[in-house]
Amino acid sequence: MYIIAGLGNPGLKYRHTRHNAGFDAIDHLAKELNVKISKKEKSALTGRCRFAGEDVLLVKPQTYMNNSGESIGALAAYYKVDPEKELIVLSDDVTLDAGKLRIRKKGSAGGHNGLKSIIAHCHTEGFSRIRIGVGKLGPGDDMITHVLTKMPKDDRIEIKKAISNVPGALELIISGNTEEAMNRYN
Repeated sequence: MYIIAGLGNPGLKYRHTRHNAGFDAIDHLAKELNVKISKKEKSALTGRCRFAGEDVLLVKPQTYMNNSGESIGALAAYYKVDPEKELIVLSDDVTLDAGKLRIRKKGSAGGHNGLKSIIAHCHTEGFSRIRIGVGKLGPGDDMITHVLTKMPKDDRIEIKKAISNVPGALELIISGNTEEAMNRYN
């Protein structure tokens, strides 16, 4: 079984903010797969399906971004998922232009508190991730304001385009073709 976890903050206040790009990507995938993400377990909303020939658990942690690892770590333990082989995390990235994707097999948190929490709770940096560019900080911009407020329409359009590529990238990753996903979508 694979866990595909999109990071974000619960509640209407945060809907479609930059920080919720991971939630938006999971919602897009769920819509394509006709899956409801409504089961409450381990402080997350989840939905199960088959995707790319595998059983998959789609996850939206409800612990708020900075504590995402609490939920994801608990789900990985409960379902006996090896994070280094069967966990893929979708998150925002403020170092990328809006609409760019960065796929990695593993890596550091890169300053992202949600990824830091997952690394701490899963005890590894070795999980796959797709980072969704949400627009770089401008000179003097406040990080919290940047990621937690609604974004300009042009950025939102570019991010939606990037999110539309996430299912194809995930299919390649799950099929063991992460290098091809990186070459095609990075």
